[in-house]
Amino acid sequence: MERGTRLLRSLRSSFCAGAAALLLVSFGLIAPAPAVAQGPLPNPYRTVEDWAQLPDGRTWGAMSAVYVDADDNVWVADRCEANLCLDSDLDPIFLFAPDGSLIRSFGAGEIVWPHGMTVDPEGNVWITDAVGYAPVRDGVGHVIKKFSPEGDLLMTLGAEGIAGEGEKIFNKPSDVLVAPDGNIFVADGHDEGGNNRIVKLAPDGSFIMAWGSTGLENGEFRDPHALAMDSQGRLFVADRANSRIQIFDQEGNHLATWTQFGRPSGLFIDANDMLYAADSESNTRRNPGWKRGIYIGSARDGWVTAFIPDPEPDPDNAATSAAEGVAVDSQGNVYGAEVGPRRPVKYVPR
Repeated sequence: MERGTRLLRSLRSSFCAGAAALLLVSFGLIAPAPAVAQGPLPNPYRTVEDWAQLPDGRTWGAMSAVYVDADDNVWVADRCEANLCLDSDLDPIFLFAPDGSLIRSFGAGEIVWPHGMTVDPEGNVWITDAVGYAPVRDGVGHVIKKFSPEGDLLMTLGAEGIAGEGEKIFNKPSDVLVAPDGNIFVADGHDEGGNNRIVKLAPDGSFIMAWGSTGLENGEFRDPHALAMDSQGRLFVADRANSRIQIFDQEGNHLATWTQFGRPSGLFIDANDMLYAADSESNTRRNPGWKRGIYIGSARDGWVTAFIPDPEPDPDNAATSAAEGVAVDSQGNVYGAEVGPRRPVKYVPR
């Protein structure tokens, strides 16, 4: 199995992974993998730029956090007109109506480096503070915060300013997900030097279990960057530095590994079990042969059916990495939170 996996990775190029996998299966080197789209993928969307209306005088900072609530309103968290909110008095969290008009903002002084976001069934907003490039300082980052829709702080998971690996502390948590039963999952560890684990917590924040460590094997991670859950309750993890998605049950048992969605930074699964994976990093050095953009396909069988390309034509221009976070509303509109261009973009079905 290990030999076959290494060979598959060496054969893989832009959209030939499916053919390579079939070849290896025929020789008995690997188990059958999910089907992979072949050839160029269509882009069935048109781009709506300058969609969200900021208050007068406010400009966007870098962003990777975006989520759509039950009313199709769009939550976005940016980094305070820069790539860091440290010592800023600006609100980093915004709520926009579908037409882009601003409903409210909040969170000034609460978050240093907003990274991942989710909205639970009650409409509460959860944000991970992955610290980013903030200098080490007491009381700064390494936490997940739960806010009411109006901006009241309801819960803090972790200990602010304390990084580590334990039942009550995190190290640069990248994303958070609230399951239908209220249990909380945290992708703990931004970049390869983090904890590289998934943490499961009860609805009150008490520790249940954790799994994962640094590595290349199934159940190991290098920068678990985003989380999503399908209708079956399977947990999808964007294992970014390993250029793959790993799928688990809610007890941490590994179910599958998919490489056909690029080098995923952001994940979203809609009510129809369509999977949206934002690849903001593929280039000639990292995941060569793959294009940056948003890959779209089935969470049920892994078949990739569409692709929204990165607007930056040069894949090695790291300053414009485009969408890192992704979310989708009930009408099929796709929202990308762009780190490099520093803007939220709306993609509307043609």
